[in-house]
Amino acid sequence: MASQRSVWLTVLAILAFAANSVLCRLALREGAIDAASFTAVRLVSGALALALILAWRDRGVRAIAAQGNHGSALVLFVYAAGFSLAYVELATGTGALLLFGAVQATMIGIGLYRGERLAVAQWLGLVMALSGLVALMLPGATAPPLAAAALMLVAGVAWGVYSLRGKGAADATAVTAGNFLRSLMWLLPLAIFAWPEEWPQGVGIAYGMLSGALASGAGYAVWYLALRGLASSTAATVQLSVPVLAALAGVVGLEERFTIRLLLASLAILGGIALVIRRGNER
Repeated sequence: MASQRSVWLTVLAILAFAANSVLCRLALREGAIDAASFTAVRLVSGALALALILAWRDRGVRAIAAQGNHGSALVLFVYAAGFSLAYVELATGTGALLLFGAVQATMIGIGLYRGERLAVAQWLGLVMALSGLVALMLPGATAPPLAAAALMLVAGVAWGVYSLRGKGAADATAVTAGNFLRSLMWLLPLAIFAWPEEWPQGVGIAYGMLSGALASGAGYAVWYLALRGLASSTAATVQLSVPVLAALAGVVGLEERFTIRLLLASLAILGGIALVIRRGNER
């Protein structure tokens, strides 16, 4: 049974994860900032926020720099850049669903490659989830733009790989801080290939800072604290609420449409993943 503290920490972390999609879409939709600049502001702000958190824990800059590795930093950058570039065109809920589906599919797929075995019900859940992703991508009036959807899927794969690479880290917050710090080196090639035509507006920079410092940096730190009091099945299942919350925020706050296609795809993807997770933890 999770403690009351773990429950509240979990709620805060899930809200932060959903806020990432909302803040990015809000900033890009209003044209207050371009995708490359949003990525840069998010990563820099996230690195600073995590560094401050670790400094508060009496961990120096050298300790932060010693954590993480360049491979994880690269996939973290690919996730952040793909995420921002995709949200130039994707609706909030659609982007969050594609991201989450790709993350979970990647982690399950890598597990299978490493020799993990699925029960019949888990295979059914995996087929449901993949069918939902395919259905969401099929051509039609309510289909998301193909290029943007593909970018979000790439971002999801990158985040799935990043999650697996950091699994079992002794100090996940410190490792994440080190990876954020190392990811900044990739901002230079991003600037070369995607230099903004106009300087970002103040509100766009503010959205990026909120996404990086609070929704990403502080959000990840809170999540790692929450994980200490959660069963693995609970932690995995509760993340299913992120795309739903993002979609609701998009409908209410950004006046986006919640289509039948998105509803059916959400039921298939989230229901299928829930089946894989639940059955996996019962074995």
